[in-house]
Amino acid sequence: MTNLKSQEELSLKLFVVLTRTLESIKKRVEEDIKCLGLNPTEFAVLELIYHKGEQPIQKIGEKVLIASSSITYVVDKLEKKKLLERKPCPNDRRITYAAITVKGMELMDEVFPKHKKAIQEILSGLDINEKENMIQQLKKLGYYAKGV
Repeated sequence: MTNLKSQEELSLKLFVVLTRTLESIKKRVEEDIKCLGLNPTEFAVLELIYHKGEQPIQKIGEKVLIASSSITYVVDKLEKKKLLERKPCPNDRRITYAAITVKGMELMDEVFPKHKKAIQEILSGLDINEKENMIQQLKKLGYYAKGV
């Protein structure tokens, strides 16, 4: 019984530490993104399309972990800033793609290297081996949590 209780207490402590760590990291990343002139949601959508190419608007939410109800609003804002444009699918009129514009590409070419550097700075509390180990452990934990 004592072992189960200590396992439960350790699991609770791990949950609290993971949550606080993620909140601290997210706060620093969001501050960095705001300095780039975008909000985190806009940056996430723009970054997805910058790296993966045009995307069906209906699929963006699941790829960047944003509620699908918010995607149209975010795409509208990025379109008004002339960073994205909508493109109809030639094969299916029900599908509309979001594509990065030249202005969006130029912005991301400028800000993404700075963002990468900021992420490196934020996560520099771990060395390369610790990062690799943590990635593997968190993936394992995530896969297990999905299957429970």
